[in-house]
Amino acid sequence: MMTYTTNEMMTVAASRRLGNGSVCFVGIGLPSKAANLARLTHAPDVVLIYESGPIGAKPSVLPLSIGDGELAETADTVVPTGEIFRYWLQGGRIDVGFLGAAQVDRYGNINTTVIGDYHQPKVRLPGAGGAPEIAGSARQVLIILKQSHRTFVDKLAFVTSVGFGEGGEHRKQLGLPGEGPVGIITDLCIMEPEAGTHEFVVTSLHPGVTREQVIENTGWAIRFAEDVATTEAPRAEELQALRALEARTAAAHGQSGGDE
Repeated sequence: MMTYTTNEMMTVAASRRLGNGSVCFVGIGLPSKAANLARLTHAPDVVLIYESGPIGAKPSVLPLSIGDGELAETADTVVPTGEIFRYWLQGGRIDVGFLGAAQVDRYGNINTTVIGDYHQPKVRLPGAGGAPEIAGSARQVLIILKQSHRTFVDKLAFVTSVGFGEGGEHRKQLGLPGEGPVGIITDLCIMEPEAGTHEFVVTSLHPGVTREQVIENTGWAIRFAEDVATTEAPRAEELQALRALEARTAAAHGQSGGDE
């Protein structure tokens, strides 16, 4: 078996959540890496849509931003950004929204705006972009990020994108049409929302990861499903495809795309 890093485990586990033929609205960074790995392995017919307008993008290297020419050049078509949101996203035509985050809470709410006080923040983050609309209107949402006390917090400094709000039926009460987040994939585990409460609980631990490690790297009292699985380790063909993609990206841009 090939050795692999925790980042590779996270990317592979996230890529597996995308079904072949699904229509996926992709965020830049880790989501783009996982989505393109899916396209290069088990889901060759996945339709990748980016905020800037490309539909059916098939980049050979990972894009630096939504404005990267690689996306438009390899897409089936490019449409105005307004059409992406109004017709595709708000029209209910996006199967999966794939998002990253700076912080997430137990109900899958995301912060990508500020750390600390909004008016005098310790850190000003990249901001919302299209994430609030993706989180609200995509049929399902996947979230990918590294797990730590800084990223998995008891209370967000700012709610940029709503998951399940305050839990329970709050999302439905807000009138958001999409199902909401169905999975959070990290470098330690996979979390899914608990029926009824919609609180995220651990459903799968990555190979070699202990419950104690997850607890130590979560800012709330994380709970575990009744039956916790072990995530399948990355297969050789998945690692080969991922590393080749990162190598091409590094050659083109001087970076592997989405690790941080």
